Amino acid sequence: MAPKIGVLMGGRSAEREVSLRTGDAIYRALINKGYTAAKIDVDFDVVEKIKEENVELAFLALHGKYGEDGTIQGMLEMLGIPYTGSGVLTSALAMDKIATKKIIIIEGLPTPRFHLVDKRQAMAEGLQKTSDSVYQEMGLPMVVKAPTQGSTIGISFVHKKEEIIPALELAFQYDPVALVEQFIEGVELTASVLGNDEPVALPLIEIVSATGVYDYEAKYTVGMSDHIIPPRIPDEQQSIIKDLAVRTYKALGCRGLSRVDFIVDHSGAPFILEVNTIPGMTVTSLFPDAARAAGIEFEDLVEKLVKLSLEGRQ
Repeated sequence: MAPKIGVLMGGRSAEREVSLRTGDAIYRALINKGYTAAKIDVDFDVVEKIKEENVELAFLALHGKYGEDGTIQGMLEMLGIPYTGSGVLTSALAMDKIATKKIIIIEGLPTPRFHLVDKRQAMAEGLQKTSDSVYQEMGLPMVVKAPTQGSTIGISFVHKKEEIIPALELAFQYDPVALVEQFIEGVELTASVLGNDEPVALPLIEIVSATGVYDYEAKYTVGMSDHIIPPRIPDEQQSIIKDLAVRTYKALGCRGLSRVDFIVDHSGAPFILEVNTIPGMTVTSLFPDAARAAGIEFEDLVEKLVKLSLEGRQ
Protein backbone atom coordinates (compact mmCIF):
# COMPACT_ATOMS: atom_id res chain seq x y z
CA MET A 1 0.00 0.00 0.00
CA ALA A 2 1.31 3.45 -0.94
CA PRO A 3 2.39 5.64 1.97
CA LYS A 4 0.65 8.86 2.99
CA ILE A 5 2.92 11.60 1.62
CA GLY A 6 3.47 14.96 3.22
CA VAL A 7 4.80 17.59 0.82
CA LEU A 8 7.02 19.77 3.01
CA MET A 9 7.12 23.24 1.50
CA GLY A 10 7.41 26.95 2.26
CA GLY A 11 9.67 27.13 5.26
CA ARG A 12 11.47 30.18 6.65
CA SER A 13 14.27 30.70 4.14
CA ALA A 14 14.68 33.53 1.64
CA GLU A 15 13.44 31.08 -1.01
CA ARG A 16 10.04 30.50 0.60
CA GLU A 17 7.95 31.68 -2.38
CA VAL A 18 9.78 29.41 -4.83
CA SER A 19 9.38 26.51 -2.41
CA LEU A 20 5.62 27.05 -2.26
CA ARG A 21 5.42 26.88 -6.05
CA THR A 22 7.61 23.77 -6.15
CA GLY A 23 5.50 22.12 -3.44
CA ASP A 24 2.21 22.91 -5.14
CA ALA A 25 3.40 21.39 -8.43
CA ILE A 26 4.60 18.23 -6.65
CA TYR A 27 1.38 17.92 -4.63
CA ARG A 28 -0.77 18.11 -7.78
CA ALA A 29 1.42 15.50 -9.50
CA LEU A 30 1.09 13.12 -6.55
CA ILE A 31 -2.71 13.49 -6.47
CA ASN A 32 -2.91 12.89 -10.22
CA LYS A 33 -0.84 9.72 -9.74
CA GLY A 34 -3.31 8.44 -7.16
CA TYR A 35 -1.30 9.07 -4.00
CA THR A 36 -2.79 10.35 -0.77
CA ALA A 37 -0.91 13.55 -0.03
CA ALA A 38 -1.03 16.65 2.16
CA LYS A 39 0.67 20.02 1.81
CA ILE A 40 2.59 21.03 4.94
CA ASP A 41 3.94 24.55 5.30
CA VAL A 42 7.06 24.12 7.40
CA ASP A 43 7.21 26.27 10.53
CA PHE A 44 8.00 25.80 14.22
CA ASP A 45 5.01 23.44 14.58
CA VAL A 46 6.07 21.17 11.70
CA VAL A 47 6.36 18.06 13.90
CA GLU A 48 2.77 18.48 15.12
CA LYS A 49 1.55 18.98 11.54
CA ILE A 50 3.35 15.82 10.36
CA LYS A 51 1.77 13.80 13.19
CA GLU A 52 -1.70 15.28 12.60
CA GLU A 53 -1.54 14.31 8.91
CA ASN A 54 -0.18 10.81 9.71
CA VAL A 55 2.66 11.36 7.23
CA GLU A 56 4.55 8.18 6.32
CA LEU A 57 6.85 9.72 3.68
CA ALA A 58 8.06 13.29 3.36
CA PHE A 59 8.49 14.76 -0.12
CA LEU A 60 10.90 17.64 0.39
CA ALA A 61 10.01 20.70 -1.67
CA LEU A 62 12.03 23.08 0.51
CA HIS A 63 14.81 25.36 -0.68
CA GLY A 64 17.52 27.17 1.24
CA LYS A 65 18.19 27.15 4.98
CA TYR A 66 16.22 24.79 7.24
CA GLY A 67 15.16 22.73 4.24
CA GLU A 68 18.09 22.00 2.00
CA ASP A 69 20.87 22.13 4.58
CA GLY A 70 20.30 18.90 6.49
CA THR A 71 18.22 20.32 9.35
CA ILE A 72 14.80 19.04 8.21
CA GLN A 73 16.43 15.78 7.14
CA GLY A 74 17.83 15.32 10.66
CA MET A 75 14.41 15.96 12.18
CA LEU A 76 12.81 13.38 9.88
CA GLU A 77 15.53 10.86 10.78
CA MET A 78 14.64 11.39 14.45
CA LEU A 79 10.96 10.80 13.65
CA GLY A 80 11.76 7.70 11.60
CA ILE A 81 10.07 9.10 8.49
CA PRO A 82 11.68 8.42 5.08
CA TYR A 83 12.12 11.42 2.79
CA THR A 84 13.06 12.27 -0.77
CA GLY A 85 16.55 13.32 -1.77
CA SER A 86 19.89 13.30 0.00
CA GLY A 87 20.64 12.64 3.65
CA VAL A 88 21.75 14.91 6.48
CA LEU A 89 25.48 15.09 5.79
CA THR A 90 25.21 15.40 2.00
CA SER A 91 22.54 18.10 2.30
CA ALA A 92 24.67 20.11 4.72
CA LEU A 93 27.81 19.80 2.59
CA ALA A 94 26.11 20.69 -0.69
CA MET A 95 24.32 23.68 0.85
CA ASP A 96 27.68 25.15 1.83
CA LYS A 97 29.46 26.14 -1.39
CA ILE A 98 32.81 26.30 0.44
CA ALA A 99 32.51 22.73 1.77
CA THR A 100 31.39 21.56 -1.66
CA LYS A 101 34.39 23.16 -3.36
CA LYS A 102 36.80 21.59 -0.87
CA ILE A 103 35.41 18.11 -1.58
CA ILE A 104 35.49 18.76 -5.32
CA ILE A 105 39.16 19.76 -5.06
CA ILE A 106 40.03 16.69 -2.95
CA GLU A 107 38.37 14.52 -5.62
CA GLY A 108 40.49 16.17 -8.32
CA LEU A 109 37.48 17.75 -10.03
CA PRO A 110 37.63 21.20 -11.68
CA THR A 111 36.20 24.27 -9.95
CA PRO A 112 36.99 28.00 -10.23
CA ARG A 113 39.80 29.40 -8.06
CA PHE A 114 38.47 30.99 -4.86
CA HIS A 115 39.28 33.05 -1.78
CA LEU A 116 37.46 33.31 1.57
CA VAL A 117 36.75 36.53 3.47
CA ASP A 118 35.80 36.30 7.15
CA LYS A 119 33.28 38.98 8.17
CA ARG A 120 34.63 39.54 11.67
CA GLN A 121 38.20 39.88 10.41
CA ALA A 122 37.10 42.15 7.58
CA MET A 123 35.27 44.46 9.97
CA ALA A 124 38.26 44.55 12.32
CA GLU A 125 40.70 45.38 9.52
CA GLY A 126 38.30 47.70 7.71
CA LEU A 127 36.45 46.94 4.49
CA GLN A 128 38.73 49.12 2.38
CA LYS A 129 41.85 47.20 3.42
CA THR A 130 39.99 43.93 2.96
CA SER A 131 38.80 45.05 -0.47
CA ASP A 132 42.36 45.89 -1.52
CA SER A 133 43.55 42.48 -0.33
CA VAL A 134 40.78 40.68 -2.24
CA TYR A 135 41.59 42.69 -5.36
CA GLN A 136 45.29 41.76 -5.17
CA GLU A 137 44.46 38.10 -4.55
CA MET A 138 41.73 37.58 -7.16
CA GLY A 139 41.92 40.38 -9.74
CA LEU A 140 38.91 41.38 -11.83
CA PRO A 141 36.29 40.34 -12.73
CA MET A 142 35.22 38.24 -9.73
CA VAL A 143 32.06 36.77 -8.22
CA VAL A 144 31.22 37.34 -4.55
CA LYS A 145 28.78 34.87 -3.00
CA ALA A 146 27.01 34.16 0.28
CA PRO A 147 28.10 30.50 0.51
CA THR A 148 25.02 29.01 2.18
CA GLN A 149 22.32 30.69 0.08
CA GLY A 150 20.58 29.32 -2.99
CA SER A 151 18.84 30.85 -6.01
CA THR A 152 21.73 33.33 -6.44
CA ILE A 153 20.68 35.18 -3.26
CA GLY A 154 23.55 37.30 -1.92
CA ILE A 155 25.60 37.07 -5.14
CA SER A 156 27.41 39.92 -6.92
CA PHE A 157 29.29 39.99 -10.21
CA VAL A 158 32.13 42.45 -9.69
CA HIS A 159 33.74 44.18 -12.68
CA LYS A 160 35.12 47.30 -10.98
CA LYS A 161 37.28 47.67 -7.89
CA GLU A 162 34.79 50.00 -6.19
CA GLU A 163 32.13 47.27 -6.42
CA ILE A 164 34.03 44.90 -4.09
CA ILE A 165 32.95 46.50 -0.79
CA PRO A 166 29.19 46.56 -1.61
CA ALA A 167 29.49 42.94 -2.81
CA LEU A 168 31.10 41.87 0.47
CA GLU A 169 28.50 43.79 2.47
CA LEU A 170 25.70 42.01 0.61
CA ALA A 171 27.23 38.57 1.19
CA PHE A 172 27.77 39.38 4.88
CA GLN A 173 24.05 40.08 5.26
CA TYR A 174 23.51 36.34 4.85
CA ASP A 175 26.70 34.60 6.03
CA PRO A 176 29.69 35.24 8.31
CA VAL A 177 32.06 34.28 5.46
CA ALA A 178 32.03 35.53 1.87
CA LEU A 179 33.13 33.28 -0.98
CA VAL A 180 35.07 35.22 -3.62
CA GLU A 181 35.36 33.24 -6.82
CA GLN A 182 37.22 33.65 -10.09
CA PHE A 183 34.80 34.86 -12.77
CA ILE A 184 34.87 32.58 -15.78
CA GLU A 185 33.28 33.80 -18.97
CA GLY A 186 31.69 31.08 -21.03
CA VAL A 187 28.65 28.85 -21.49
CA GLU A 188 26.53 28.12 -18.42
CA LEU A 189 25.30 24.52 -18.26
CA THR A 190 23.47 22.39 -15.75
CA ALA A 191 23.54 18.61 -15.36
CA SER A 192 20.56 16.99 -13.64
CA VAL A 193 21.44 13.68 -12.00
CA LEU A 194 18.83 11.08 -11.03
CA GLY A 195 19.24 7.90 -8.99
CA ASN A 196 20.71 6.34 -5.86
CA ASP A 197 23.55 3.83 -6.15
CA GLU A 198 23.71 3.99 -9.95
CA PRO A 199 22.92 7.63 -10.77
CA VAL A 200 22.42 8.78 -14.34
CA ALA A 201 22.98 12.25 -15.80
CA LEU A 202 19.97 13.49 -17.76
CA PRO A 203 20.36 15.59 -20.93
CA LEU A 204 22.40 18.72 -20.29
CA ILE A 205 20.82 22.17 -20.48
CA GLU A 206 22.48 25.36 -21.65
CA ILE A 207 21.14 28.40 -19.82
CA VAL A 208 20.80 31.75 -21.57
CA SER A 209 19.41 34.65 -19.53
CA ALA A 210 17.65 37.65 -21.04
CA THR A 211 19.70 39.89 -18.73
CA GLY A 212 23.02 38.10 -19.28
CA VAL A 213 23.01 36.89 -15.67
CA TYR A 214 21.09 33.83 -14.49
CA ASP A 215 19.91 35.52 -11.29
CA TYR A 216 16.80 35.08 -9.11
CA GLU A 217 14.57 37.02 -11.52
CA ALA A 218 15.83 35.12 -14.57
CA LYS A 219 15.35 31.77 -12.84
CA TYR A 220 11.76 32.26 -11.73
CA THR A 221 10.20 34.61 -14.28
CA VAL A 222 8.70 33.02 -17.38
CA GLY A 223 10.42 34.32 -20.50
CA MET A 224 13.49 35.67 -18.68
CA SER A 225 15.71 32.71 -19.58
CA ASP A 226 16.02 30.06 -22.27
CA HIS A 227 16.82 26.41 -21.62
CA ILE A 228 18.62 25.03 -24.67
CA ILE A 229 18.54 21.24 -25.01
CA PRO A 230 20.91 19.90 -26.18
CA PRO A 231 23.50 22.58 -25.40
CA ARG A 232 25.52 24.10 -28.22
CA ILE A 233 28.74 22.25 -27.42
CA PRO A 234 30.21 19.07 -28.99
CA ASP A 235 28.82 15.66 -27.99
CA GLU A 236 32.22 14.57 -26.66
CA GLN A 237 32.32 17.57 -24.34
CA GLN A 238 28.78 16.84 -23.16
CA SER A 239 29.86 13.30 -22.22
CA ILE A 240 32.78 14.68 -20.19
CA ILE A 241 30.48 17.05 -18.29
CA LYS A 242 27.93 14.31 -17.58
CA ASP A 243 30.72 12.14 -16.19
CA LEU A 244 31.95 15.02 -14.00
CA ALA A 245 28.39 15.56 -12.74
CA VAL A 246 27.96 11.91 -11.74
CA ARG A 247 31.39 11.87 -10.07
CA THR A 248 30.47 15.00 -8.10
CA TYR A 249 27.10 13.46 -7.14
CA LYS A 250 28.84 10.34 -5.83
CA ALA A 251 31.63 12.28 -4.09
CA LEU A 252 29.06 14.18 -2.02
CA GLY A 253 26.93 11.08 -1.44
CA CYS A 254 23.81 12.43 -3.14
CA ARG A 255 20.66 10.33 -3.42
CA GLY A 256 17.43 10.70 -5.36
CA LEU A 257 18.26 13.78 -7.37
CA SER A 258 20.63 16.73 -7.56
CA ARG A 259 21.62 19.35 -10.09
CA VAL A 260 25.28 20.14 -10.77
CA ASP A 261 25.93 23.57 -12.29
CA PHE A 262 28.86 24.22 -14.64
CA ILE A 263 30.53 26.99 -16.58
CA VAL A 264 32.47 26.03 -19.71
CA ASP A 265 35.14 28.54 -20.68
CA HIS A 266 36.02 29.59 -24.24
CA SER A 267 38.73 26.91 -24.48
CA GLY A 268 36.10 24.24 -23.71
CA ALA A 269 37.26 23.54 -20.14
CA PRO A 270 34.36 22.80 -17.71
CA PHE A 271 34.28 24.09 -14.13
CA ILE A 272 31.89 22.91 -11.40
CA LEU A 273 30.13 25.82 -9.70
CA GLU A 274 27.80 24.22 -7.16
CA VAL A 275 25.46 21.34 -6.35
CA ASN A 276 21.74 21.76 -5.65
CA THR A 277 20.27 18.78 -3.75
CA ILE A 278 16.65 20.00 -3.92
CA PRO A 279 16.37 21.66 -7.32
CA GLY A 280 13.27 23.67 -8.16
CA MET A 281 10.25 21.92 -9.64
CA THR A 282 8.30 24.93 -10.92
CA VAL A 283 7.13 25.55 -14.49
CA THR A 284 10.39 27.38 -15.26
CA SER A 285 12.69 24.91 -13.48
CA LEU A 286 15.64 23.12 -15.04
CA PHE A 287 15.36 19.63 -13.55
CA PRO A 288 11.85 18.89 -14.93
CA ASP A 289 13.00 20.18 -18.34
CA ALA A 290 15.98 17.79 -18.33
CA ALA A 291 13.76 14.88 -17.30
CA ARG A 292 11.28 15.73 -20.06
CA ALA A 293 14.14 15.70 -22.59
CA ALA A 294 14.96 12.20 -21.34
CA GLY A 295 11.35 11.11 -21.92
CA ILE A 296 10.23 11.42 -18.29
CA GLU A 297 7.11 13.55 -17.83
CA PHE A 298 6.73 15.60 -14.65
CA GLU A 299 4.23 13.32 -12.89
CA ASP A 300 6.36 10.26 -13.67
CA LEU A 301 9.43 12.07 -12.34
CA VAL A 302 7.67 12.84 -9.07
CA GLU A 303 6.63 9.19 -8.71
CA LYS A 304 10.18 8.06 -9.52
CA LEU A 305 11.49 10.24 -6.68
CA VAL A 306 8.99 8.68 -4.28
CA LYS A 307 10.22 5.19 -5.24
CA LEU A 308 13.89 6.21 -4.97
CA SER A 309 13.26 7.56 -1.46
CA LEU A 310 12.02 4.13 -0.35
CA GLU A 311 14.93 2.15 -1.82
CA GLY A 312 16.97 0.54 0.92
CA ARG A 313 14.56 1.71 3.63
CA GLN A 314 12.01 -1.11 3.52
